[in-house]
Amino acid sequence: MSTVDRPTVWTTRVAARQALRDEPVWALVPTMGDLHDGHLDLVRAASAVGPVVVSVFVNPTQFAPGEDYDRYPRRLEADVDELADLGVVGVFAPEVEEMYPPGESTRVDAGAVARPLCGQHRKGHFEGVATVCTKLFAGLRPPIAAFGEKDAQQCLVLHRLVTDLGFDVDLMFVPTRREEDGLAMSSRNRYLEGDQRETARALSEALRIGEEALESGEREVATIEEAVASHFRTRGVTPDYGELRRVPDLAHEERVEGRVVLAVAGYVGRARLIDNRCFDVTGAGARRVPLLDDHTPDAVARRWAGPDA
Repeated sequence: MSTVDRPTVWTTRVAARQALRDEPVWALVPTMGDLHDGHLDLVRAASAVGPVVVSVFVNPTQFAPGEDYDRYPRRLEADVDELADLGVVGVFAPEVEEMYPPGESTRVDAGAVARPLCGQHRKGHFEGVATVCTKLFAGLRPPIAAFGEKDAQQCLVLHRLVTDLGFDVDLMFVPTRREEDGLAMSSRNRYLEGDQRETARALSEALRIGEEALESGEREVATIEEAVASHFRTRGVTPDYGELRRVPDLAHEERVEGRVVLAVAGYVGRARLIDNRCFDVTGAGARRVPLLDDHTPDAVARRWAGPDA
């Protein structure tokens, strides 16, 4: 299948599978649309291993009642235009009825790794994520799928899902793209108004405070989490959480050791924002590391490199 200037848009899984039938290696980048440079980084990373398909679907089952499903930005034509310059071969943009036919009721329990953090504050969210990704993996059968590390818990939920259900898909986790001032790129940044944009920097600042504590030798989880909470209070962020959790199971321990993720979430106005950093912590120090070494873009690319690479 040859690439075109503007990606083909498929609205059914059958059409997408038919178009991809002769592609032995390709990568899926699942999104909810309203694409920004963070999404485009996923496309660029995935393109190193083969042709890329981007899915654009605002998934209703991952929004809790009262969240922003109805007002979530939908700009499919602009998204397709954004992808034209990146050589994307197709966009899978189904209607809700394609993914959730009338009468359907099956949901996928995402397990223990989905319970804390966003799972605690957004009831049913990861059940919706696990369900829609199960439908994408089963319906499109991508050899590779790329997700952003900005949502570290989502990455770990999907890693558990793929492992437990035996999906033959190689997960790629791409580093977070940030604005110049450190704010993680997000479609929900559009909700920030006036000086809220400045306030939103508190999330990345809190991560830096936690990192500095780890680098200074602090290993008490409660002490680091209180420093994060104090910064949120000072900066006017309404927190959901600021916690240190063990990777990959997200266990909550009293002292930091090994690979951990410092994850934060909070409201700035009506925008709910998340961010994180992952560290390897030893008695000698702390250093930033990827979420999972085997799922970095480089690690995935090496697995799929041809014999002449």
